[in-house]
Amino acid sequence: MTIDFEASCLPRHGRSFPIEVGIADGDMARSWLIRPHADWEGWDWTAEAEALHGLSRERIACEGQPADVVLAELAAATRGRLVVADSLLDQHWLDTLAAAAGAPAPFTIAHVATLFDDEGVDEERIAAAIAFADARAVIRHHAAGDALWLSALIAHVRGATIASSASVLLAAQ
Repeated sequence: MTIDFEASCLPRHGRSFPIEVGIADGDMARSWLIRPHADWEGWDWTAEAEALHGLSRERIACEGQPADVVLAELAAATRGRLVVADSLLDQHWLDTLAAAAGAPAPFTIAHVATLFDDEGVDEERIAAAIAFADARAVIRHHAAGDALWLSALIAHVRGATIASSASVLLAAQ
């Protein structure tokens, strides 16, 4: 299962917090908007990040779910699964979400490079998989879209087939 977070900014721009999380398994995805937690008051938000993911502070404040609800649903949806991301920052944002929820992170996120190293995947197969994932036309810089992109990449490397059009079960619920 793949995971992706969108955040208020990148850590190099200040203290960032998660605003959306998405998971994917094959061509099925789900995402949650995360309401800013009181602990994150005064943390940074950049126009650059907002332009990239297209989520405003107002939208996540109105439509986002509390950190504890998102964490519980995320834990239930991923229970017993290996969860993989393409950025080491995703673990940081999972830990930040869990801390706001007053709970430990329910899993540790594996990095896709480690997965490919363990499976002995060469650069040629990775390049072909990137081209395949790019051609799927998922909406990037949205948590569910990025999780779907990574799911397609991993499936292609492993020789699996997934449906030609991605379906998002619950987009930014």
